[in-house]
Parts: sequence; structure tokens; C-alpha cells
Amino acid sequence: MAVAAVVAAAASLGQAPPAGQGPAAPSPALPKPQPPSLRELSASFEQLAGRVRPAVVQIFSTGYAAADDSGDSANTALLSKETSTGSGVILTQDGYIVTNNHVVENARKVQVKLPTRGTRTQGMTLAAKVVGVDRETDLAVLKIETKNLATLAFGDSNQLRQGQLVMAFGNPFGLEGSASTGVVSSTARQLKTDDPMSYIQTDAPINPGNSGGPLVDAEGRVVGINTMIYTRSGGSEGIGFAIPSNVVRMVYNQIRKDGHVHRGHIGVGVQSITPTLAKGLGLARDWGVVVSDLEDGGAAEAAGVKIGDIVESLNGKNIEDASQMENAIYRLPLTETVQLALLRDGKVLSVNVPVHEREDDPQRFADMVNPEDNLIPKLGILAIALDDKITGMLPELRHGYGLVVAARAALAPYSGGELETGDVIYEVNRNPALSVKGVRMLLDDMKSGDAVVLQLERSGHLMYLALELE
Repeated sequence: MAVAAVVAAAASLGQAPPAGQGPAAPSPALPKPQPPSLRELSASFEQLAGRVRPAVVQIFSTGYAAADDSGDSANTALLSKETSTGSGVILTQDGYIVTNNHVVENARKVQVKLPTRGTRTQGMTLAAKVVGVDRETDLAVLKIETKNLATLAFGDSNQLRQGQLVMAFGNPFGLEGSASTGVVSSTARQLKTDDPMSYIQTDAPINPGNSGGPLVDAEGRVVGINTMIYTRSGGSEGIGFAIPSNVVRMVYNQIRKDGHVHRGHIGVGVQSITPTLAKGLGLARDWGVVVSDLEDGGAAEAAGVKIGDIVESLNGKNIEDASQMENAIYRLPLTETVQLALLRDGKVLSVNVPVHEREDDPQRFADMVNPEDNLIPKLGILAIALDDKITGMLPELRHGYGLVVAARAALAPYSGGELETGDVIYEVNRNPALSVKGVRMLLDDMKSGDAVVLQLERSGHLMYLALELE
């Protein structure tokens, strides 16, 4: 019975012993790779948190925002005081910190609270200087005066893969030093079709107060800066977004060097090819990118690019849609030359196009003013006097003096024409606008119903703007 049972068992495995012989000795089983134990996994998370947390700070900002204009009064205050909190990550031992612009936007006072370390019961709180901000990427660089700080290094966000394990650090709802874990849900999520920015999507819980904190990989490298969430409840629902570290690095380096960001372009407009577009234009294929516009006299036109060309690759990388190409150009340094492979009339052409600085939007001046020094209440604006630095950021102007409108209230305290951000005011009732203080004093002597005529330059044209004070 016993032998028969062994034979039957062996036969069931397809290895019956030869007749007249006993059962074959079992072959030794190969060792199977053992997954890490929960204890080991937990220990790795603990070690990672221990390395990262000392470089994550809490940020408090106090500033002014446009007042709610829903009331009936035409004399609604230009600005109202508001406070906000967020997170940041220390990048240098002497106190350079990166965070989100919306954490410190319109801030008059910024403080940074260092994390608890050692036996301290409370982290030190220090005054911070805003070195510069970039509204387009929602990033800001701060500086605190201290030394020997814990720091984190940047990782390469281009190397991220879907499903990769990441951890998010910050101070959600003011809960200092919080950490959460998840995976990379998408490596390049574009939120708006006309926006060249793309984000890392993660399911690591991110909540209000996490803004500006780091998203790190398993090595503790910063692969993103947490910036926003999709939510219906107001809290985390597993869809969070971080600015890729390669974008953060570019913005951080430029702000440290110049105080603002230089962005390049090559003077070309592109569209994604659809089957209908390809059929109507008789294109060689129904996917990819077609050149739809060229800047007159721009770099692309000078290099020989033509409307209707199909862009096959940029710097050797295949281009599949317009957003991919715009995103690639968006990150290029001004010193670079782009190599485009173009398909035209069945032939592949190669052209080299130098990158030129893109004229920035006028909103950048709002980052250079504060309500105490730059407010002109009777015009409802924040203005900044022209100097060499400001003049260098503008197209050629008619005069070497004047005030740039950096920001304006939603509800203007006057009737008549409207000032626009980026306007340069040269005169107020024929009086030269030489300083914010001088214009403010001139207007303070005027009363409701008085006429104010501004001579200003807008988009390269001189004009008069007639207002009536309220």
C-alpha cells in the first residue's frame, strides 16, 4: 500500500519510478526569493522619514489680497489682510528654501519655522526674505539667515515611472512634520490643453498646508514640489499634483541668479494633427505635430521652418503632440540651439533654431511691490517707479521715467477708462510721474468728482486715460 501510494504520487507529478525500482529521491527545491518582511519595509520608511523631515519647514505668511468687492460700497478697501501657511524644503545649508508661490503671494511678512530636532520641544522660527517668485510655475525661493541646516538634493523627475513608490512631506492643516506615502499615478499630467506645464500625479495623500513640501523618491531625493489637489470634499481624495523636480531646479537656479525666470521660445506655433486636419490639408500622416504659425522675423522663420511642416523630432526625441513640443521648448535654457527634424513634401529636413528669451507677462511686476511702499489708493493700483532693472524688463519705452502698474484692484475707485497691468504712467494732469510717493501726494489733494487725466504707454502706444475720482 505504501509503495503504491508513492508510485501514484510520483505519477501525478509526471515522474513515475522505473519498474522494479523504489521511488526516486526528490530533487532539492531551488530557494525562492523572499520578499522583504513588513518589519524591514517599515524600517525603510522610518529611515527615509528620518532623513527627509529635518529639511522640511513650515511657512507662515501675512499679506494683502484684493478685497471682496461683493458689497454695495464703491469705497471698498483696495486690499484686505490675510494669512496663509504652507511648507517648504531646505536646499542649502545657509538657508535657501523652495516653496509654492501661492504660499507667499502678496506677503508682507514671511516666517519659517524649522522642524523639531534632537531634544528641542519646539523648532526655531526665523524671518524669511522672498528672493523671487515665478507665478507661471507657482514656485518661490526664500532665504533665512542661519547655517548648518539639513538639506535635500534634487532627483531627476524624467526618470520617474508609473507605480514608483514616493513619499509626500509637509504640514497639512498645520500638523507639523507629517508624512504620507503612495505611488506615482502619472509622470506627466497636463491639466490644461493650452498650458505647457505638466505635473507628477500621485495618490500619496496631500492636503491644504502640504503646498511647497517635497515629494521624494525611495532615496530621499526631491522629485517634485507638492502644489495642488483635485478634491470635492476639500481634503485628499487620492489625486495630488507635484511640480517636477527638473522644472523646480531650473526655476530655483534662475531665481537665485537673477531674481526672476528667463523663458525661451523659438518663434513657432504648433498644433496636434488629427485625422480630419490631415485629410483636409493633405498631410503625409494623421498624427504628430504640424507648424501652424511663425513669428514674423523670428528664429524659426529665419532657420527655414515653414507653415505646414510636420515636426518629427526635437533634439532627437520624437514629437507626438503639440503639448509635448511646447513642454520641451518651455524648459530649454536660452543658450541652447534646438535641432528640429521636419517632414516637408515627403522629405525629412534638419534645421537648427536658436532659443530666444520670451517676453514675460506684466504680472511679474506684482512680485516686486508691497502695499506699504507701492499703493496708490485713489487709482486702485500698486505701482513701481522705473529704474534700470525695471526698464531692462520692458520693451523700449518712450521715456526714461514713469510708474509701471504692477497690480490693480478688482473694483477701481474711479469711473472712466481702466488701467491695465503693465501700463506705464508718464503724467498725471500734465505733472510728471516720477515717484509713487509724489503721485500719491498729488492725488491726496484731490476730491471726489475731480478729473484725472493720465498720459501712459500701453503696448508701445501713447494714450490719454481720463478718470473721475469717486
